[in-house]
Amino acid sequence: MTQPQQRIAVLGAGPMGLAVAYQLALDGHRPVIFEADDRVGGMTAAFDFSGLQIERYYHFHCISDSAFLQVIGELGLAGKMKWVATKMGYWYQNRLQPWGNPMALLTFKGLGWVAKFRYGLHAFLSTKRNDWKPLDHEDAIVWIKRWVGTEAYEVLWRRLFDYKFYDYSSNLSAAWIWSRIRRIGRSRYSLFKEKLGYLEGGSQTLLDALKSAIETRGGELRLSTPASEVVIDNGEVKGVRTAAGFEAFDKVVSTVPLPYVPRLIPRLPASTLDAFAALKNIAVVCVIAKLRKPLTENFWLNINDPEMDIPGLVEYSNLRPLDPHVLYVPFYMPGEHPKFKDADEVFLAKVRKYCMKINPDLTPDDFIDMRASRYRYAQPICDPGYLDRLPPAMLPVKGLWVADTSYYYPEDRGISESIGFGRKLATSAAAGTDMPAC
Repeated sequence: MTQPQQRIAVLGAGPMGLAVAYQLALDGHRPVIFEADDRVGGMTAAFDFSGLQIERYYHFHCISDSAFLQVIGELGLAGKMKWVATKMGYWYQNRLQPWGNPMALLTFKGLGWVAKFRYGLHAFLSTKRNDWKPLDHEDAIVWIKRWVGTEAYEVLWRRLFDYKFYDYSSNLSAAWIWSRIRRIGRSRYSLFKEKLGYLEGGSQTLLDALKSAIETRGGELRLSTPASEVVIDNGEVKGVRTAAGFEAFDKVVSTVPLPYVPRLIPRLPASTLDAFAALKNIAVVCVIAKLRKPLTENFWLNINDPEMDIPGLVEYSNLRPLDPHVLYVPFYMPGEHPKFKDADEVFLAKVRKYCMKINPDLTPDDFIDMRASRYRYAQPICDPGYLDRLPPAMLPVKGLWVADTSYYYPEDRGISESIGFGRKLATSAAAGTDMPAC
């Protein structure tokens, strides 16, 4: 039975918000997206990097990204998808080593044989595992140490926890960390080869196609138009208020980061507001650089160096061919950490120093251009039992659904996961039902 057409407000034009609006438009509804930024995309949005249109934050695709691959097929973009055999490296003890396959693990210098065996077994079994529920209430570090031992944890894992989660690292969900291991592990087309993908033109190709598909089917996008309040009366959504005034809607679907929700929807029940206020997020300062020459031959470089306060960096040009070479260096930290307030030049100087240490052939003149972008709510901090503490996406207000990347826990945030969840969220909102349990 065909549903009657509904006029539904969608808050946020990141991948999840666009996916919600896209599915609503496909199903014959009239979505209207409200976005604070002057462009669509959220963390996938592109900017003009001295003549190069490129994402402010790096993205890549895995062969297991089914929701992403489905939508690019629907949008006629499958021919623009390119797959590349990429390499990983490890910078440890002032030495650049290969990484990411059994031979690299066996020849890795600085780790004993028992530790290598335990690490490899853990990675293999994590890739094969499908049931995450037993890991949901386990602490990630305890789980990892139990499998790989203290030696492998100190060499291969500690820097990730210390320089991404800081004081929050001691209470993270094992299920959440497992999902990261599995995603990369399943992006291999052989035991020794990793395959990752990119779209010609970058994520902007997908964003433009989604925007066009939404508008072609009668949807609207209001850029530079943040919602100031979701208006509720007598336990029912009435519409959205912006700087231009009030606008009535049948329903509202919010996909903005959850920390914004209490300010945006202040008339929610106190228990719901408290649940959102209790959630923590990691911030990021991401440096992007144009180089005259490659840093290494790797796409991803893990780093364990006491002189570097990063767990890794991404040489994007070793995935998507670009001239000049493009490098991303993310500095993750809690948003309340004093370092988040440091000037951009502090981070740019660190990147130049770190790169010239890794590759002594680089000189200051090899850095053609550098920029730093900041995102306060880059990633939720998922502690054990995280999903149990999230309010249902269908809130106790008639006509209101709220979710962000937290809601597809234990999967890590990503374009494919946001698209898949967003489309399901749209179907639930249109039908007036809650999201099915994971």
